[in-house]
Amino acid sequence: MPDIRIVLVEPLYEGNIGFTARVMKNFGFKNLVLIDPCPIGNEAYARASHAGDILSAATICSFDELVSDGHILIATTGEVSKSVCHSMRMPYFVPREIREMIHDLDGTISILFGRENWGLNNDEVQQCDIICTVPASSEYPILNLSHAVGIICYELAGMGRGEYPVATRKEMDHLYHHIEQYLDLIDHPIHKRLMTMVLIRRVLGRSQLTVREASTLHGLLRRSEWHINPDLEQFRRLDDKLISTDSERCME
Repeated sequence: MPDIRIVLVEPLYEGNIGFTARVMKNFGFKNLVLIDPCPIGNEAYARASHAGDILSAATICSFDELVSDGHILIATTGEVSKSVCHSMRMPYFVPREIREMIHDLDGTISILFGRENWGLNNDEVQQCDIICTVPASSEYPILNLSHAVGIICYELAGMGRGEYPVATRKEMDHLYHHIEQYLDLIDHPIHKRLMTMVLIRRVLGRSQLTVREASTLHGLLRRSEWHINPDLEQFRRLDDKLISTDSERCME
């Protein structure tokens, strides 16, 4: 199965961290990541019960460090966009659909859970590839943190070993940067850039590109850029470098 990381972003209460570790161990998950957490003490270990080892082994890092590592980022949210015209939290998928999307992948999947009081902010959601929500009652859709983790862990438990590797976060970030350069080249309206890049990230994120597919998109962009302006040699050099890296990985 993919390497699933359960990521708590700035959790406020150590009890919730402990309960999260406990429910992770219930369903066989061990990789807990904490982004700038509250202090972790006796209460967290008491709530974790026999999952104290999950707490002790948890990785503590910043959000930027998390984004720079791994492959796919999945944002969880109780509040979703109401229309496709508001793309920040759209399209969204339920946990069972997420299982189908990632069960064949060989890579690191980070599933992000936000703060107990206001969840993930738009800047954090923007950097994620896929949006996940638990289909709770519209009267009160916001779940307790550890309950939300438990539901998703239940749905993702027992997956088989992934069959094919996906592009790394670094490789996808190169591609997104290249697309941003392309938007500059074609004078895409400045006021549309943010939402355009969010939509592109949503499309490519749920496509789970392989390294070869990402490299091919680089090549198409580079050739288009060259036809628009033959003097843009830096695009050719960027693409050649990435294709060389791709060739090395494909032979592994």
